[in-house]
Amino acid sequence: MSHLLTLKDLSREQIIGLLDLAKKIKANPEKYSSSLAGKSIVTLFEKPSLRTRVTFDIGVNRLGGHAVYLDQQNGAIGQRESIEDYAKNLSRWCDAIVARVFSHQTLQDFRQYATVPIINSLCDLYHPCQALADFQTIAENYDDLSKVKLAYVGDGNNVTHSLMLGGAILGMEVAAICPMGSSPDAQVVLAANELAKANGGKIVVSDSLDALDGYDVVYGDTWVSMGDDTPLEQVKDRFLPYQINQQMLDRYGIGHVLHCQPAHRGLEITSEVMDGPQSIIFDQAENRMHAQNAVLLSLIKPEQGL
Repeated sequence: MSHLLTLKDLSREQIIGLLDLAKKIKANPEKYSSSLAGKSIVTLFEKPSLRTRVTFDIGVNRLGGHAVYLDQQNGAIGQRESIEDYAKNLSRWCDAIVARVFSHQTLQDFRQYATVPIINSLCDLYHPCQALADFQTIAENYDDLSKVKLAYVGDGNNVTHSLMLGGAILGMEVAAICPMGSSPDAQVVLAANELAKANGGKIVVSDSLDALDGYDVVYGDTWVSMGDDTPLEQVKDRFLPYQINQQMLDRYGIGHVLHCQPAHRGLEITSEVMDGPQSIIFDQAENRMHAQNAVLLSLIKPEQGL
């Protein structure tokens, strides 16, 4: 693994290795407190962020490294100067580039021109760091990931894609239950199905909530993705039946609830569920830092992850 742009580029062994390392870092942070000493990580942000920015910044610090935050005050990436020059310059100074961008193509361009690892911290198609934290959180509550049935409910988006791809590689059953017209990208579904066949998993795409029956974990996200200027009122009525609430959990026997946040309480999820005993949402948010640190170590100093 030389970059992390999407989970579909990783093997089952690589994903499990990252999850195992994240678990070790979380359990014994002191052991890794100087693992990135003398290393600097640039974090690029085209989009607003709470969890991604804070978990990378503090996470790098906890590994003994230095994080440099870059937003759009110096001009949009690729406009003030080309992505080629941007990547080549940064590669002379830093040891990895973490990028939260609008377009996956931006990451591909960075990978082409940079000579340091590129980490996708969110783009329009994928959110691999989020999914790794999600799988880590599920693994903390279930002994065998390959036996877990995970259902994403809501708008098919970059998070859905990464859950499907990663879950397929891990041999899980992953469902995307979305209103008509809001299903995940067809090409991603096709790729996830192929990965599931190869790894003993299963992918389900449905608009029926009854497909939730028998699933262990339900996962929610905002109904309008960041960067989409569609007014929430335009989609509220269509998505409201897919709200994660206690009635849904009880009806379908759901054991645990995840949400990548930010959450709109009372819309895609109720406060009763988010703050309730089945919620592992804030464990999930904490694990962003540990999973990302596992990625950083594996890319920059793999020998430190042993």
